[in-house]
Amino acid sequence: MEKNLNINFMRTVVILSIFFIFSTLSFAQSPFKKNTIFGELGGNGLLASINYERQLSSKPGFGIRLGMGFYGVKPTHLTVPVGANYLIPLKKNNSFLDLGFGLTFSSANVRLVLASDDGAQNKEKNIRVNVIPGIGFRRHTSKNMMWRLALTPIFNDNGLTPFLGFALGKLF
Repeated sequence: MEKNLNINFMRTVVILSIFFIFSTLSFAQSPFKKNTIFGELGGNGLLASINYERQLSSKPGFGIRLGMGFYGVKPTHLTVPVGANYLIPLKKNNSFLDLGFGLTFSSANVRLVLASDDGAQNKEKNIRVNVIPGIGFRRHTSKNMMWRLALTPIFNDNGLTPFLGFALGKLF
């Protein structure tokens, strides 16, 4: 029964994500691109993830993000990173200090970068929450591309794990 709850939860997240992405595409475009689709290694998705981010105003400031990813290598676990960020423009045009806070929901607890608690000690399967603040450097290029390098420590039942994230994506 718990497996069905996890599948239903993940299905709901995917459906809401698709609805959110398509609903934001109907807004008028501005010189500052508010939407970003990006892949991330490390960071909030834990090992790798694909994410959608929406800035909430027509200039850099508050934004929200939602993604789907995975971590672990045998077994592999699904992750759902959600979060908010604030972009602070730097002196160099199209460069930002990216301050973020996220929660990453996963089906097992993160111990190390590629290791996880696969339930061998505890057969109870439930959704785990990893708290992931972040601080990074972000750059928007003239070709509507975005890249970011960030320090993203992971806080969970196992304490603090220092971590990094690299993102590359398309602004629209």
